[in-house]
Amino acid sequence: MAGLGYDAALADRECGMSDIKRVVLAFSGGLDTSVILKWLQQNYGCEVVTFTADLGQGEELEPARAKARLMGVREEHIFIDDLKEEFVRNYVFPMMRANALYEGLYLLGTSIARPLIAKRQIEIARAVGADAVSHGATGKGNDQVRFELGYYALAPDIRVIAPWREWDLTSRTALIAFAEAHQIPVPKDKRGESPFSTDANILHTSSEGKVLEDPWEEVPPHVYSRTVNPEDAPDAPQVITVDFERGDAVAVNGEGMSPATLLAKLNDLGRIHGIGRLDLVENRFVGMKSRGMYETPGGTILHLAHRGVEQLTLDRGAAHLKDELGPRYAELIYNGFWFSPEREMLQAAIDHSQAKVSGTVRLKLYKGGAHVIGRKSPNSLYSEKVVTFEDDAGAYDQRDAEGFIKLNALRLRLVGRRDAR
Repeated sequence: MAGLGYDAALADRECGMSDIKRVVLAFSGGLDTSVILKWLQQNYGCEVVTFTADLGQGEELEPARAKARLMGVREEHIFIDDLKEEFVRNYVFPMMRANALYEGLYLLGTSIARPLIAKRQIEIARAVGADAVSHGATGKGNDQVRFELGYYALAPDIRVIAPWREWDLTSRTALIAFAEAHQIPVPKDKRGESPFSTDANILHTSSEGKVLEDPWEEVPPHVYSRTVNPEDAPDAPQVITVDFERGDAVAVNGEGMSPATLLAKLNDLGRIHGIGRLDLVENRFVGMKSRGMYETPGGTILHLAHRGVEQLTLDRGAAHLKDELGPRYAELIYNGFWFSPEREMLQAAIDHSQAKVSGTVRLKLYKGGAHVIGRKSPNSLYSEKVVTFEDDAGAYDQRDAEGFIKLNALRLRLVGRRDAR
């Protein structure tokens, strides 16, 4: 019976392969996706359309175009899109409004990029009449889930090809051998075992695997690429200001900037002062624990500054409820549910809370730390007259506290009297 089931599944797969005429591949031009491109051409006999997203990863992307050309992709089917502004405006900033931290620490730099890539892939698939989309995420990681949940949410009937779940190329050596056998150029730095893998965009850089797999061992210095060692950062602190309007940052040191330009500016400031390093053992959605090193210099500053302006402008009830929603919101992004109804519901509530979150935050950057040292807002709920320890001229009647305390103590006194009997 098991054999019949396997044969039927194999037949279905082979039939499905013959149905696919054109596929849109998320293509970086690196070793993995280059091998995937050729593998798709060979195993599916289909035309491949490549899509490369510029999310501010800091790499030259034109080599991806040249690689795609070399491997037979038609010029009109090579897409390289600058998505930096859309990424920060429509994905990073909404997430920052929520103060989202996965497991209390991670600023979700990789997670938040995946829905935009998936969205653009589906748009291209529709434009070129593709039957399927494909990605290079492995069967052990979270990204396969994030990409595919995005695909299915936007195009419920799309076909998805995940080569790492199908092929028998299970090692870097096998990938290189395949590339050499099919005349795919392999850079010298890609030969042999990679010391660790990285993912980067304008928000962060993540590193994991190999030298980082033992959680007891300290991250080696050469793994860090976006921040100076805090011990080597300037000995003098730097003070900056960040201006907010309705929960979004709009200016640094009084200079108005577009979302991506502003984040890049904060990245530069964070890099100089060694801000935003995180060594984390996290729980992947697929079930295993993994150890990663994240560098999020500008995002760390932005997160702290946003909390600073919220301290003045959010009512206690709204602020505390928002803090309860934040972990759930972060988990949805981490697990790939950006396009889910529940994330959109939470976003609506979060965005409503930001109507009065405008003002200026002053921060001190110093040797790995970003510290809020001042905040002001035209919508501030802070009242010096009420809070002062000096004469408040009747703004607050301290005698009111007695009844407040007694009412809150009533149930505790009843329990205490009962238990004393």
